[in-house]
Amino acid sequence: MFDSHIYIERRKKLKDKFNTGLLFFAGNNESPLNYAGNTYKFRQDSNFLYYFGIDIPGLAALIDIDSNTTILFGNDFTINDIVWMGPQPSMSELVQASGMDRSEKYDNLYNVVPEAIRRKRNIHFLPQYRSEHFLLVGNLLGINPERVNDYVSIDFIKAVIEQRSVKAEEEIGEIDKAVDIAYRMHTAAMKMIKPGLIERKIAGMIEGIAVSLGAGISFQPIVSINGQTLHNPHYNNEILYDSILVNDSGAETELHYASDITRTIPAGGKFTNKQKEIYEVVLNAQMKCIESVKPDVANKTLHLLAAKTIVEGLTNIGLMNGDPEEAVSEGAHALFFPHGLGHMLGLDVHDMEGLGEDFVGYDENNSRSDQFGLGYLRLAKSLKPGYTFTIEPGIYFIPSLIDQWKAENKFFDFINYDKVEQYSDFGGIRIEDNILVTENGYRILGGKPIPKTVDEVETLASK
Repeated sequence: MFDSHIYIERRKKLKDKFNTGLLFFAGNNESPLNYAGNTYKFRQDSNFLYYFGIDIPGLAALIDIDSNTTILFGNDFTINDIVWMGPQPSMSELVQASGMDRSEKYDNLYNVVPEAIRRKRNIHFLPQYRSEHFLLVGNLLGINPERVNDYVSIDFIKAVIEQRSVKAEEEIGEIDKAVDIAYRMHTAAMKMIKPGLIERKIAGMIEGIAVSLGAGISFQPIVSINGQTLHNPHYNNEILYDSILVNDSGAETELHYASDITRTIPAGGKFTNKQKEIYEVVLNAQMKCIESVKPDVANKTLHLLAAKTIVEGLTNIGLMNGDPEEAVSEGAHALFFPHGLGHMLGLDVHDMEGLGEDFVGYDENNSRSDQFGLGYLRLAKSLKPGYTFTIEPGIYFIPSLIDQWKAENKFFDFINYDKVEQYSDFGGIRIEDNILVTENGYRILGGKPIPKTVDEVETLASK
């Protein structure tokens, strides 16, 4: 945990957004894997962590705006728990560590919340994403569990997003730590790669580094020679000599702040000429976008800059034709770049996504596009100092998408399908870094740069 005054101040800023009512937070519980005593690794809810810092299952909290009181609901561990788990903090110790006012037994929620409803007080709660919390909130508020998220507080959502979007110095320090762990993960993968390995050897190694240096991985890594599948969850392929491996992985610190880095590595230690050409286009797009980061620039503008740069690069190679701006406006680039440029980063690897991507990444000045590719942009709104986010352009050759667009006669004025089909077994390339928006520009997060130029990557991969 951070010092208690940080959580006190965070809650004060939140309370100042409301005139009356209760703010309800459900902490996460342990979840059985295949029987009750064998659980998935526990991960606390990120909003609960942000406002209370307590990383223990079986808790809930209420902030009473009217009485200016913060209550932690939970139960002290029994001696039977302690026999198996060792000494555990008491509820009073947790209250003190978080700077809260008092604790009550967990079951008292079922008295406090219904009584507030009887008194016609507003109960503000955030979107739920776990089945037990749909049941909990449904029971507390007398709502059909299947309809709980129809009653969320939009004011609560917006207040949390506004506050969590701008990272404080202690948070930036944690994300720097997470990127430093990712440095170890990615450079180790570059040194380890060689033809004949199975992908899971690298996936297991980088997860081991994340566990040994922090709280583990921040999401299920993408470690794949089939980089054209954007979120490939499998690690069963043999890495061949001419393969390029997409390693999209990140770490969590002990306080659960995330990193999210992608590098693409040649299995044989050197990119082929074809691979190098495409790699340089992606790298150029990424660097142009990073160098354009500053306050008040819309991330949608950066996305379109990446798309235009990719079209220009692919035109030079002969894969595309025509005016790059027109091609991007029409959406022809999305055959090769079918996702958004990046997303917010913090306590969640897609920060605050559980509160609603349109609330996090869009505002009254930016609405989501229905164009293929651009519609997947998670963050479109203007950047502010203190925002931390990813920049991750890519180029992919997806055979089924190529076949479909060609059969539909899509964008023949812009796409040279005859040459594109020569890349049907190419795979994909993505390059990603984590960025802080500063008062005057940007900083790439982490203590030292993670190798990404062709020479840097090949130097490590050929060792």
